[in-house]
Amino acid sequence: MRIDWWTLGLQAVNALVLVWILSRFLFRPVARIIAARQQACDDALAQARTARDEAGREREAAAAARAQAEAEHASAAAGAAAEAARLRDALAQSARAEVQAERAAAEADIAAARRAAVQRGGEDAARLALDIAARLFARLPREARIGAFIDGLAAAVAALPAPARAGLLQADAGLVLAAPCALAADELARCAQALGAALGAAPVLATRVDPGLVAGLALESDRQVIGNNVREDLARVRAALAQEHDDVPAA
Repeated sequence: MRIDWWTLGLQAVNALVLVWILSRFLFRPVARIIAARQQACDDALAQARTARDEAGREREAAAAARAQAEAEHASAAAGAAAEAARLRDALAQSARAEVQAERAAAEADIAAARRAAVQRGGEDAARLALDIAARLFARLPREARIGAFIDGLAAAVAALPAPARAGLLQADAGLVLAAPCALAADELARCAQALGAALGAAPVLATRVDPGLVAGLALESDRQVIGNNVREDLARVRAALAQEHDDVPAA
């Protein structure tokens, strides 16, 4: 077999020319197209990754917003529950205070009514006692109504402090001796003698009739009154009974 080198050379040249033509007019455009498509694919992938990352961030933001909303809702619910509990406690405390105030007011009203009833009863009893005493003493001798009380009045005057006794003697309006009935001359003399001994000097006495005394005497000045009579005795008894009643605890 004989090789035609000229033909082989021409074919080689043709092949080189064909490769050059293909590389210039076919391979390069195709390569550019492929590169462009590769770039487009890369851009699309980059956009997809960007969109994926953005979607992930949006999901995370949505999850964070949802968690924050749930936390705010839980906090608001807890705050509402706490406020409701506070209001409930405040209302209960206010109701208890109102009940206690009403109870205290009711107890005060009851106590006041009881005191008023006791006072009215005491006043009625005092009037009744005075009326009974007046009726009883009206049946007794005059000595029992006047004379029996002279020494007691003098003793009460003598028991006063010295300045008080001196003040009686120096009273601007003088001294008035009150009795349940008009004093006889001997009764007035006995009173003046007994009071003079108690005061240390003979007093100048004016007289006054006071049937409310029932029995006994009262020495009056512009500063004080010293009494030894049934009305004052009954008043002291009434005060003592009222004090005993106040000291007894209410049931």
